[in-house]
Amino acid sequence: MSDKLAFPKTGDVLGHPSQLFVLFFTEMWERFSYYGMRALLVLFLTAAILDDGTGGYGWDRSNALELYALYTGLVYFTPLIGGMLADKYLGYRTAVIMGAFIMALGHGFMALEIPFFFYAGLTALILGNGLFKPNISSMVGQLYGGEEDKKDSAYTIFYMGINAGAFLGILLCGYIGEKISWSYGFGLAMIFMIAGALQFWWSGKIFGEIGKKPQNDGLADVKVIDEHKDKTESSGRIIKWSVISIVIGVAVHFMMRSFHGDSLDNVLSIINNLYMPGLLLGSVIGTVGYIVTDPFLSKVERDRVWVIIAYSFFVVFFWWAFEQSGGSMTVFAADYTDRTLEGSGAIIFNTVNAILTLGAMGVITWVLLKLFKVTWSEISLGNTILAASFILIWGLVIWMLYREFVAEKSEVQASWFSILNSFFIITLAPLFTKFWEKKIVTSGPMKFALALFLVGLGFAFLALGSAGIEQGAQTASVSMLWLILAYFFHTSGELCISPVGLSYVSKLAPVRLLGLMFGIWFIANFIANWAAGMTGSYIDVIVKNNSMSTFFLIFTAITMGVALLCVMFKGVLTRRMHGFE
Repeated sequence: MSDKLAFPKTGDVLGHPSQLFVLFFTEMWERFSYYGMRALLVLFLTAAILDDGTGGYGWDRSNALELYALYTGLVYFTPLIGGMLADKYLGYRTAVIMGAFIMALGHGFMALEIPFFFYAGLTALILGNGLFKPNISSMVGQLYGGEEDKKDSAYTIFYMGINAGAFLGILLCGYIGEKISWSYGFGLAMIFMIAGALQFWWSGKIFGEIGKKPQNDGLADVKVIDEHKDKTESSGRIIKWSVISIVIGVAVHFMMRSFHGDSLDNVLSIINNLYMPGLLLGSVIGTVGYIVTDPFLSKVERDRVWVIIAYSFFVVFFWWAFEQSGGSMTVFAADYTDRTLEGSGAIIFNTVNAILTLGAMGVITWVLLKLFKVTWSEISLGNTILAASFILIWGLVIWMLYREFVAEKSEVQASWFSILNSFFIITLAPLFTKFWEKKIVTSGPMKFALALFLVGLGFAFLALGSAGIEQGAQTASVSMLWLILAYFFHTSGELCISPVGLSYVSKLAPVRLLGLMFGIWFIANFIANWAAGMTGSYIDVIVKNNSMSTFFLIFTAITMGVALLCVMFKGVLTRRMHGFE
């Protein structure tokens, strides 16, 4: 059998198979819903309850950020389970479709703003994401069997889809949620999640064998002669490492309980401080142990698996810092940044905002038209859903821009700053694609080190900008420029680590373990997102006892320190990749 999985030839788009761009737009709608909701989560929880019963839940910042930590952490834990289910039972395509519809249900629940359904919605989003996230990423890699040199640019293009969705979701859900209705903001996320699920479902035939349950026939797999022995051995190791995980988790739980005693006064604090550390450590040790003790791994495969684990360790620190975006940086934007604009200032901002928005929409629409040109006859129903979705998006964008231009006074919504990350991704991704292809920087560890340095630099600018904020201050009016600079450097760092990291997992992982190894990658995100939210929840304590600058400098110091570690271990990691850089 060919090293490359078979799928119908429908023509190329920008030098890549058109199937990549079907995945691009499917992921775009999922990220639209995820980031659109996430942009609202902390703002909604901390918004005051109004006299008419509307508004938010009136939580304090620490509790809101603890829930944010729990949610964003678990969103990246369930991909481990979803990857295993797809590898062994469902196949990648089925898992993606199931996950998409479960997430749509979750957004619908949240739009009701009823506490029970609010938490049910968050739960559905966590479970649905576990089925969706690792498996659509796995499908991208399967398009390029035998063409490993194209994977870096393919994942960078795919990453543009992720950030196009994030840009539009934060822009529109954030705007509608903050300025019109929280329910409408959450509901909009549901509409486009359904659109993405239907578009992917009705485009399935152009993927051929891609996304079906793997049959241990990939280039990176060793041949398993005794299938019964393989299954027995695997089951035994699952039981063994599951028991080890549980024992470690329980031990850590009781250790944390003895440390905290009865000092925890709410359910969120109890879960985050007593249960999550054990779950984190137990799941990591259990999963890593299960994988590296696989007797059917060759030496080369085992070395490459260890490299993925090492990269996952480094990426924890990057996302721990970066994911302050939806937490403490959103708090900083809402309460410490001057966002009120009048007269010429409002005109300039609305003009720049229109250029950013229409420019991004233009690029995405151009890609869409290229996809239509080569695939319309093969997947006309899926493309019709995609076209209708874009017509609706264009209508919402024009309505939003017009509404702001005619307003006498403009206040930039706090969620708006998060679109800068997505905008910089969309505009800078083609430059980074060309940069990687020129092979100026080829080493994985050096790319990771550069990413960590850049994210630390972004926090250094925030620390500088907040130097004038008084110790213990609850509000301030810092210039928007500092957040803009921070997002620019954070995004540059992201482009050095995230699409490149996905590409390395795809290249280094044995094919029969591909979904599981993507799950490992997302466990790193689980740890990072949970830790990011929990660290952010101490913003008030650190500002009260030290300063806002101190809070941001913590991230600068740690990420730049880990960047040095990446450089120090460059040689060891490169050798263990056995031919890959």
